[in-house]
Amino acid sequence: MKKFKEKLSGRIFFILALSTISALVLITIFIFVEGMPLIAEVGLFNFIFGMVWSPSQGHFGIFPMIVGTVSVTFGAALIGIPVGICCSIFMAEFAPARMRSIFRPAIQLLAGIPSVVYGFWGLIYIVPIIRDRLGGPGLSVLAGSVILAIMILPTIISISEVSIMALPRHYKEGALALGMTHWQTIWRVQLPAAKSGIVAGVILGIGRAVGETMVVIMVLGNAVALPESILDPVRTLTTNIGIEMGYAAGKHQQALFATGIVLFILIMILNITAQIITRRKSK
Repeated sequence: MKKFKEKLSGRIFFILALSTISALVLITIFIFVEGMPLIAEVGLFNFIFGMVWSPSQGHFGIFPMIVGTVSVTFGAALIGIPVGICCSIFMAEFAPARMRSIFRPAIQLLAGIPSVVYGFWGLIYIVPIIRDRLGGPGLSVLAGSVILAIMILPTIISISEVSIMALPRHYKEGALALGMTHWQTIWRVQLPAAKSGIVAGVILGIGRAVGETMVVIMVLGNAVALPESILDPVRTLTTNIGIEMGYAAGKHQQALFATGIVLFILIMILNITAQIITRRKSK
C-alpha cells in the first residue's frame, strides 16, 4: 500500500509537471501557426527591418518598435544594473541585521506592486518632471527607462545578494588575511567570484523589462518612429501588441502574432542564457 501511494504521488507530480510543459508547447505552437503565414508572405527581412507600420495599407515593418524596445531596455539596464548591484553589496556586506530585515521585505514588495501602479506613478510624477526640466513631451524613452529600472531592481538585488552571500567564507577571510581592505576584497575577490549569479540576475531583470507592457503603454508616448534622443516618444513590441490586438483582424492580427514570435524568441534567448550562466556557476 505504501509503495502504491508513492507511485501514485509520483505520477501525479509527473502529470502536473507535464501539463506545465504542455501549456508552454501549445502557446508556442499557437503563436507560430498564427504568425508565420504573415512572415512568409511579407518576408522575414522586410518584416524585421521594415520602417513603416501601417497594417491598413499593407505595410508591416517593425524595425522602429525593435529599436524602441532595445533603447528603453538599454536605458533601464544602464540605470538599474549599477543601482541593483550596489544595493546587493550593501545588503550582503554592510547592512546590519536589523536594517537587512527591513530592507529585504521592502525590496520584495517592489516586485509585488502591479505594473499599472508603476505606470500611473510615472505618468503623474516622472513624465511632468522630464517635460518641465528637460523639455519634450515627457512621454519618452527616458521616462520608460526610469520606471523599468525601478521594476527590475528586485530581481537584480535579490539574485546578486544571494550569489554574494553564498560564497565560501574563506574567500573573504583569505583576502583580508593577505592585507586587502574590505572594499578591495569585495571588488577584487567577491564580485568576480559571484559574477555568474550576478549576470544571471541581470539577464532575468532585462527579460522582465523586455516583456513589460502596461508601464510602457502609459509613459512612452507610443509613436511608431525611430527616436532621435532619449526625450522622444517610442513604441515597443509589447506596446504594439497590447494596443492593437483588441481591434486587429486578418493580416493585421497575423502581424501582431508575428511580432509576438520575435518577442518570444528574444525573451527565450535571454532566459536560456541566464540558465546556462547559472549552471556554470553551480558546476
